[in-house]
Amino acid sequence: MKNPVLNIEYDIIVVGGGASGLIAAGHAAHMGARVLLIEKMPKTGRKLMITGKGRCNVSNEAPMDEFFNHVHPGGKFLKHAFHSFFSKDIINLLESMGVKTASERGGRIFPLSNKASDIHSAFLGWCEKNKVIIRRKMKVTELIIENGKVKGLVVLDEKGASEVYGKQVILCTGGKSYPATGSEGDGYKMAGNIGHSIIPVRPALVPLIVANKKTDVLQGLSLKNVLAVLWVNGRKLNEAFGEMLFTHFGLSGPIILTLSRSVVDALIQNNKVEITIDLKPALDEQKLDKRLLRDIDEYGNKNLENVFKLWLPSKLIPYMIQEIGLNATKKGNQLSAKERKKIRIFMKNLRFKVTGYRPFKEAIITAGGIDTNEIYSKTMESKLVENLYFAGELINLDADTGGYNLQIAFSTGWLAAESAMKKIQ
Repeated sequence: MKNPVLNIEYDIIVVGGGASGLIAAGHAAHMGARVLLIEKMPKTGRKLMITGKGRCNVSNEAPMDEFFNHVHPGGKFLKHAFHSFFSKDIINLLESMGVKTASERGGRIFPLSNKASDIHSAFLGWCEKNKVIIRRKMKVTELIIENGKVKGLVVLDEKGASEVYGKQVILCTGGKSYPATGSEGDGYKMAGNIGHSIIPVRPALVPLIVANKKTDVLQGLSLKNVLAVLWVNGRKLNEAFGEMLFTHFGLSGPIILTLSRSVVDALIQNNKVEITIDLKPALDEQKLDKRLLRDIDEYGNKNLENVFKLWLPSKLIPYMIQEIGLNATKKGNQLSAKERKKIRIFMKNLRFKVTGYRPFKEAIITAGGIDTNEIYSKTMESKLVENLYFAGELINLDADTGGYNLQIAFSTGWLAAESAMKKIQ
């Protein structure tokens, strides 16, 4: 006996109940479509619930031109999606659902409650209110294509394999990051099987592994207002200012994650990769030396360990003393000019050789995916298969931290739903 939920031809079938899938399904249903949302996990929005460390950084206040600069490999592909639905629109939509938002440093937008669960509950309630039929614990295994058009899907649940039919299909299956949430790369396989080119996927916004194992002693140390510079084969490639974190394996934190996309690509190409940390970016070497001399003059009778507390976090001091090779019991006024120079170099050029990066299960997002050259940017429809649309992380688009990635998911999901609905109408 056929499953009655599947024995229907839907207007739109959305595959994946994450950020792009929930907004695509809700918007399409709000416009009057009969919508089926398929989610392979027991619950929708599992990745959405952990974004922004559980706070959900839904978007960013940056103007559109600036927004494009934070998107890789090319933000201009999103021009139509952003004009269709942008940061002010997600704020207004959430407010209409009863979720107020607030902006923070760097223009980042969060729910006022600081709870990602409120965002998920709002979207889920919106979908249910608009009569989206949601099927959980159901996996899509194949797209049904006839005469160059998508007609439906082959799905698998506890009752076995079935077919479900729809006039339009929107794939929102996510990338490969945080696979425990259901993002296991299913969409890449489905798209590849019907002829789409998949740009090789790799972790992005991911912590980095360094060669210097002595960084273990720095684990848990967070540095603010520092400058991280990325060097590839001895040439400066990129830099980021802000906050970073030391881990038992190496480096993490916002500015490291921002640089990580370029690091991963450079390591894949077997390049020599280093990151230097400028602990005092507001001071050039000359001003820093004057500061050191002033403090040594005033506190020179103290041991070096105590003098260094004027300049560095306590946890970093033993590491610096060991790296430079200083005597910790030496008095500050006994420092030679040569030793002072070593201190300046350490503060301005703390160097780490990067040897690797953490796996997909620790990456915030995925770089790579379905080639944008094979997607109509004005509609999100496939150029190869009619009535098939893509949205979210599945597409070869990724962005820096700060709410940019979720906005891409919302904008592409919204545009895909509108485009699919126009075809039906």
